[in-house]
Amino acid sequence: MEIHSHLVKLGLLSNQRIVTHLFKLYIDHDRVMEACKLFWLMLEWSAEPFYGNLMLMGFLKCGQIDKAYQIFKRMPVKDLVSWNSMIAGTARNSCLKDAMNIFSKLVNSGLVPDGFSFSSVLSACAQAGARCYGMWVHQLMAELGLEMNHILSSSLVDMYAKCGRIDVAIGIFKTIKRNHVSVWNTMIGGLAAHGLGSDAVMFFREMESEGLVPDGVTFVALLTACSHSGMVEEARQYFEAMTTKYSITPRIEHYGAMVDTLSRAGLLDEAYDLVKTMNVKPDAVIWRALLSACCRYRQTKLGEITVKEIAFQGSGDYTLLSNIYSSANRWEDSEEVWKERKKKGIRKSKGLSWVELGRSTHEFKAGDRSHPDTDGIYQVLHRLSNKAKSEGYIPLTELVSKDVSEEEREENLTVHSEKLAVAYSILKTMPRTEIMVSKNLQTCSDCHEWMKIVSKD
Repeated sequence: MEIHSHLVKLGLLSNQRIVTHLFKLYIDHDRVMEACKLFWLMLEWSAEPFYGNLMLMGFLKCGQIDKAYQIFKRMPVKDLVSWNSMIAGTARNSCLKDAMNIFSKLVNSGLVPDGFSFSSVLSACAQAGARCYGMWVHQLMAELGLEMNHILSSSLVDMYAKCGRIDVAIGIFKTIKRNHVSVWNTMIGGLAAHGLGSDAVMFFREMESEGLVPDGVTFVALLTACSHSGMVEEARQYFEAMTTKYSITPRIEHYGAMVDTLSRAGLLDEAYDLVKTMNVKPDAVIWRALLSACCRYRQTKLGEITVKEIAFQGSGDYTLLSNIYSSANRWEDSEEVWKERKKKGIRKSKGLSWVELGRSTHEFKAGDRSHPDTDGIYQVLHRLSNKAKSEGYIPLTELVSKDVSEEEREENLTVHSEKLAVAYSILKTMPRTEIMVSKNLQTCSDCHEWMKIVSKD
């Protein structure tokens, strides 16, 4: 800043060469705001997208999406790097609809998307569960005759797997080159997410038979598959084989998957013993896996021990501990947890759900009344809830961590974001239409039970 001040005093900011050098100096030292001031000056004599691209990368790197948009809109010339930076940056910062909208504008701009464009937008589709849009992107790739590599192949498999079409993901996997371990890792990870543990193990064995050597990521996916399928003994065997057969030293992710496997199976004492004997320091993810199981199995004492081990508690940790107390009717303790969270200034993570109709993605939050079709959505929602109750659904009101009336707790559960997304989809589609809802947080057990009933014929 001292150099900048001297240049202003000496009137040298009109010197293009000096300004350009100072701009690069700011960029190299992550002084993006200072660089931005010079960038507006540079626009007066240069339409070169190179400098704008540096600004985009700088703002996107630190998550300042709005600032990046300002730069992007005012760039007189945008090259493919400009578009790709915005697509990748918005996807990386969970602005998923923005990433897809920018990709659509790129397609209409006259420039031809490249492999990086497609892999970035497929990532956004996967995160948002935007299958229809992802299918259009896939079709566009085919029309352009894009040469497939392991990155694009993995992106396609990942998109279809995360958008609920594991069958299509498997079909694509069988038609592409499988000579890179990352493609196998993506496929095994997709099967894991769908709870298809036996299939994941089968693919792992096929991978070995084709001569590929698994890496650490492979075992994270494989152990996760075992965790989601209750395959405890298999998880133990693969965890041991990592070191004895493949000489892979377990990292924090592997311990996390193993702790999750034991915790989900209700083996909380064994999971806690593993945490205490790990050769690396357990991180918050591992403690949260244990805390979540404490909530599921109502282990209050271990839950209290666990939450103290999380160095930087997030809102989810307070929610889990509060739920543990609520399920035991310890309302005062539950209330104290929320008071502590509020005192520390920790905001509750906002649960969001997305549903795609056609190629439009609709977003909902709990208790949302901002949608133009709110009245219709709530009418359908209450009709569905009444139908679910008549078929045996009982609201899990103990999940509501407030000492309020039963009716208020039930209403709190009724308006969860994923239920609103389902109600909107039913309102806007014909009977027997497939509905797929994506969510940024784990679905609560009440919504899980509700979904199982309302999805029946």
